[in-house]
Amino acid sequence: MNLEILPIRTAGAAENMANDFLLLQRYPRAEAVRFRHYGWHRPAFTFGYSQKIEFVRGQLPPGQPFDLCRRPTGGGVVDHRDDWTYALVIPRGHPLEDLRATQSYREVHEALAAALRGLGVPAVTKPAKDPDEAPAGVCFQRAEIYDVVHETTGEKIAGAAQKRNKRGLLFQGSIWRPAAGATVDWEALGEAFATKLALTLKLEPTVTPWPDINEEEVGGLVEQYSSPEWNEAR
Repeated sequence: MNLEILPIRTAGAAENMANDFLLLQRYPRAEAVRFRHYGWHRPAFTFGYSQKIEFVRGQLPPGQPFDLCRRPTGGGVVDHRDDWTYALVIPRGHPLEDLRATQSYREVHEALAAALRGLGVPAVTKPAKDPDEAPAGVCFQRAEIYDVVHETTGEKIAGAAQKRNKRGLLFQGSIWRPAAGATVDWEALGEAFATKLALTLKLEPTVTPWPDINEEEVGGLVEQYSSPEWNEAR
């Protein structure tokens, strides 16, 4: 089994979310794990599948234009205006997909923390849950267990959200660039992270073309993810 490293794509929020979901739901590869880093055409925020739209609106900056989209995964509100975003699609049958959510979260974030340390960032995973800790509604306001944090200050560097279904596991992650530091070589980080992931998952990293996804299907899901019915459903 390989770790297929897909080409970098830049798109709007709804298209980014649609591509991630389709890679899991309609185009998984039983013999490969897929990893992709992607960018954003415009300033964007995404928020968790189960979050209430009234809460989300209260966390957004007033008077500024940006894309807003509900993710297919859980988690809190994520500001993508200065982050490094990635997705990992793990098919049914891979050992990581069989783990409990907290453990798959830990495995991926341990690989990311190791990649950051290799580039001089003192990154570790948060080892324990705080007493009476509730899930954070906004991603980078507070670190939760197994988030990537700064070893000295405890500031949150990276978080993620997951979705499991009968096809496998979708892992959507975000690294907050200011917390990682101004000197990080982000191209080098992408390569280092993929290498560490391959070691963790016991896979061979392979640069792979974008899969042949039906563009009409992408367009239909983009339309759904752009609609008030999707974004304001809760």
